Amino acid sequence: MNRLPSLFISHGSPMTALQPGQVGPRLAELAAGLQRPRAIVMASAHWLGRAPLVSAAPQPETIHDFGGFPEPLYQLQYPAPGAPALAQEVAQRLADAGLQPGIDPRRGLDHGAWVPLRYLYPQADIPVLQVSIQPMLGPQHQFALGRALAPLREQGVLLIGSGSITHNLHDWHSYSEAKEAPYVRPFIGWVEQKLEADDLPALFDYRRQAPFAAQAHPTDEHLLPLYFAMGAAGGDQLGAQRIDAGIDQGFLAMDIYRFDGADAAA
Repeated sequence: MNRLPSLFISHGSPMTALQPGQVGPRLAELAAGLQRPRAIVMASAHWLGRAPLVSAAPQPETIHDFGGFPEPLYQLQYPAPGAPALAQEVAQRLADAGLQPGIDPRRGLDHGAWVPLRYLYPQADIPVLQVSIQPMLGPQHQFALGRALAPLREQGVLLIGSGSITHNLHDWHSYSEAKEAPYVRPFIGWVEQKLEADDLPALFDYRRQAPFAAQAHPTDEHLLPLYFAMGAAGGDQLGAQRIDAGIDQGFLAMDIYRFDGADAAA
């Protein structure tokens, strides 16, 4: 079995589930080019905590963790099975890395997980579990989470971070498809440049070094899954490849990244 890449996905607003835009076809194309995983581990911007938790529900519910959207959105389900045995292995790997995880036997799939998974694997027949992220511990901690789980890529497990390359909800009605926020393209260009250069110190220090960092991310949680995916590349050579999926509503950059690590140079 070939080693799977790790992925970062910008999941956009919950409405992406009904309005796929560019990201839906891009995710379908991406999945079509990958070997079928035996399981999926996702770190979503919508499960936060003080310590890492691993979901172990045998049949995770579809969580509609949002309000004020059209009723059809709340009817959508993603009935993928869970992976309790894999959850125990994930927790053990995190413990071995000194990350002090816990197990949550009831946690379902939040929209940061099930919205993109509807386009990656619409049959919902691949077991899925989630790992929480810890915003107060910063990018290097999320990188360590991914690094601890990187060996699972050799066992047919797809490791995914789900967040957003830009995420400033204060701008929800300020921009549009015809009027982009001025900070978006400089920020995504900087991220792409640093990822292609494997410049981990700069990426860890994005708040100080990236252009318009405070505008692109007033809070960290939607960028932190990127670091999980970077860590899951398995080394300091990321093998990053950007997949452009457009800019939703003029302020949500929908970039997708795949990280092949050292395999990218092979």
